[in-house]
Amino acid sequence: LPQVDSANAGRVLASDAAVFLKKSGLTDLVLGKIWDLADTDGKGILNKQEFFVALRLVACAQNGLDVSLNSLNLPVPPPRFTDTSSPLLLSGTASSDLPWAVKPEDKARYDAIFDSLNPVNGLLSGDKVKPVLLNSKLPVDILGRVWELSDIDRDGMLDRDEFAVAMFLVYCALEKEPVPMSLPAALVPPSKRKPLSVPGAMPLIPPSASPKESHQSLPPVGILAAKTPLTQ
Repeated sequence: LPQVDSANAGRVLASDAAVFLKKSGLTDLVLGKIWDLADTDGKGILNKQEFFVALRLVACAQNGLDVSLNSLNLPVPPPRFTDTSSPLLLSGTASSDLPWAVKPEDKARYDAIFDSLNPVNGLLSGDKVKPVLLNSKLPVDILGRVWELSDIDRDGMLDRDEFAVAMFLVYCALEKEPVPMSLPAALVPPSKRKPLSVPGAMPLIPPSASPKESHQSLPPVGILAAKTPLTQ
């Protein structure tokens, strides 16, 4: 609320709210409908309660639900707003158009490890991925979260793209970047993106948390993939 209530008056003017709500990437038509439902007395001003109604309706629309007061009680992930100054996002792009956070040159390295682990039908079981994850020497709870986030379709196996997500998160963690609690939209592989929205997608990683370029200089990822540590 402080972002849009600059005067700290506990209310939001239509002009301020419009600028903020536009960052949701929804069309003007949908945003107009959201405003009409939230601004119950038609004064062109939202109080705190009405503003939260608007935010919930934005979340409903982003998750493919009807923009109606009936949708307010349905469980939806929090609304996502893109900061147009963030390099990860061009203004108004849907999550399906986001560039994937895994760079092509990194993907090639991750694919090589994936192939070295003898995937079956293009999938690696948890048993095959586990030694690779453990070799990173990261805490087990972090590795558990990496697995949870990368097994996007929850089938207990990782395909080539999901494995790349796991490796990407491991490298973030090795560089002391926090592993997110839910997968940012930019990290969801294009092959796994739904036309509507990404389940549980969180606001995009702010630029400061984007993976540092320095990971190119890390030791070759092969050491991570060694089935057993070289020195016992």
